[in-house]
Amino acid sequence: MQRAAPQPPASIEDSLDGVLGFEYLEITEEVVRGRFPVVDRVKQPYGLVHGGAYAAFAESLASAGTFVGVQPEGNIAVGLSNSTSFLRPAVAGWVHAEGRRRHRGRTTWIWDVDFTDDEGRLCATTRVTIAVRPGNVEVAAPAVPGHGG
Repeated sequence: MQRAAPQPPASIEDSLDGVLGFEYLEITEEVVRGRFPVVDRVKQPYGLVHGGAYAAFAESLASAGTFVGVQPEGNIAVGLSNSTSFLRPAVAGWVHAEGRRRHRGRTTWIWDVDFTDDEGRLCATTRVTIAVRPGNVEVAAPAVPGHGG
């Protein structure tokens, strides 16, 4: 079941996601999908996608998916741990991300996010643990562009 997340207090363009060009394609509490273009702003000096871009997008996607599931109870979702393994360089085109929830607990959710290139080759994989916290904590809700609030 897909639920819409509320609009964040700041625009997506002004966040890390906006700066790096992350695009959200599907956000549910079980599956998340997105992509980002392989352009200079996401590359390291040797011309490959920087590992931090993968890790940041994995955490953003997992946070958004978790938020969709916990927001109806008044909770928020924030990153707790993030581990990315790099398997193949991406140097052009798009990086595609697909994440699946592996665990839904009362205080933590765990997601596995795979990143592929335009040919469908696995470039990186990330395990993200998201903490579920009461919504009265002063943290901005994750933005889900196109899933307005």
